[in-house]
Amino acid sequence: MSKPQGSLLEILKASTKLGLTSFGGPVAHLAYFKDEYIDRRKWIDDKTYADIIALCQFLPGPASSQVGIAIGMLRGGFLGGLVSWFGFTMPSIIILVLFALMYQSFDLADAPFIHSLKVVAAAVVLHAVIGLGKKLTPDRPRILIAMIAATILLLYPSAWMQLLIILAAGLFGLKMFSNMQESKVQPFPVTFSKKVGVASLSLLTGLLIVLPILARNIDHALMQIFDTFFRVGSLVFGGGHVVLPMLEREVVPTGWLEANEFLAGYGMAQAVPGPLFTFSSYLGTMIEGVAGAVVATAGIFLPSFLFLLAALPFLNELRKRPAFQGVLTGVNASVVGILLAAFYDPVITSSIEDGGDFALAAFLFALLHFFKVPAWAIVLIGVAGGTVLSYL
Repeated sequence: MSKPQGSLLEILKASTKLGLTSFGGPVAHLAYFKDEYIDRRKWIDDKTYADIIALCQFLPGPASSQVGIAIGMLRGGFLGGLVSWFGFTMPSIIILVLFALMYQSFDLADAPFIHSLKVVAAAVVLHAVIGLGKKLTPDRPRILIAMIAATILLLYPSAWMQLLIILAAGLFGLKMFSNMQESKVQPFPVTFSKKVGVASLSLLTGLLIVLPILARNIDHALMQIFDTFFRVGSLVFGGGHVVLPMLEREVVPTGWLEANEFLAGYGMAQAVPGPLFTFSSYLGTMIEGVAGAVVATAGIFLPSFLFLLAALPFLNELRKRPAFQGVLTGVNASVVGILLAAFYDPVITSSIEDGGDFALAAFLFALLHFFKVPAWAIVLIGVAGGTVLSYL
């Protein structure tokens, strides 16, 4: 084990700067992290950064947030990871909570910009499908995994079916892709032991078992919220866009939110910097006010800390194993299929109502995909365009 190399204050300053300026989604976040943490501050080297990214792509939860947390942990121990998360996510949390309160107070359900945000979400998710598809399904076997995953999830939509698809894809990857070349890794300067890792994984497993039991026996909204969002944070692979179908099937059929309210918040989440998982703060506020936001946010991000505490001490050994790489390859291919299913339902089914919506979505997608217009600008253009269309 190594001692922390940096102060909590410097970690907070760096992460808050990123939290205020990191527009554009997970891929853009990783570029911002590299510029700030590796190129400018030189906290870790490029190889270590690549290893962290690979680990966080495999773990459930928000990959870009986990990369930031992991860098904070390597720099300042567990508290460094907590401070890094706080700085990176808090700006987005505050904005989305305020948006939810405004939505409820001013009855924004029928406002033109709300529907425009749904159209923006359609363009952004399509861009994510294509981008991930090129990276994670470059050959026929992985394309087949993605196609099967999308088909099954569209026919049998549920959070548990999504989990089964991921597990099956991982097993298939173990068999088909385990002959991939091993990676050479550098030692990690972790400040906690493998015993802490085992304890963290045990705690996470225990909570996954105990929380549903408590939620069934304790009739309290905050208990239900924490159980739901902790489970989602523990089981969703693929980052922010893939959390959409899982959260939608947890909060809309239960009556917590209407589909329009759900997609309005998802569209707004595209407009703010920081991780898309702070969408949970919006949902929590809509369900149970500010207290709901705190509980939902804590629930969905807590698994990320537990997973990282469990994984970082063992990363060097795992990364040397071809079997680990094979599982990762299969899981990543299934993520593309899950995202494709989410693109149809609920994104397309709830956002594209007529030819004008389709034309606007296509225009926004072209700006995003071909002209590399940043996501925050896409949101502004989409809201303006949707407002104009509403008066035609």
